[in-house]
Amino acid sequence: MAKKENNTTAPEQEAQSSLIVNTQYIKDLSFENPSAPMQPLENEGSPDISIHIEAQAKPVVDRSFEVSLRIQVDAKRQEKKVFLLELEYAGVFTVGKDVPDEYLRPILMIECPRILFPFARHVVSKITQEAGYPALLLTPVDFAELYQRQISQEQHAQQEKEQTTGMIQ
Repeated sequence: MAKKENNTTAPEQEAQSSLIVNTQYIKDLSFENPSAPMQPLENEGSPDISIHIEAQAKPVVDRSFEVSLRIQVDAKRQEKKVFLLELEYAGVFTVGKDVPDEYLRPILMIECPRILFPFARHVVSKITQEAGYPALLLTPVDFAELYQRQISQEQHAQQEKEQTTGMIQ
């Protein structure tokens, strides 16, 4: 009896190997709770919370890159610091050689942060809860929009640099 070879998994494996998550980890974590233990007991209303999120990527080897999400949460009540959380959550990703170079940056700045975000969100939630506050659930982030803003800022900075250089000469 002849064996029938099943080649249906080969294209799936090839497609899946275009982006590999090698590892992910907390790279840096800081939580400042300056008014503990009194702050969580005060019932002066909800604090004003500002959240800043940015993504960065740097090469590791060949087609592997470390992508990190930096999240800063600053909570204040009547200009008094309630807490400050700073998290850098990172992952090492390998992008397949079949991916053209012009797609590398969008993958690293949109898709990789999108993969990391739920895990970073969980860390933020757990840390705020463990510090005695209600769990802070970050709303989903549109990393494509953040990427477009970053590109626009870079183009604007380049134009200003060219204008300034033109004036000096």
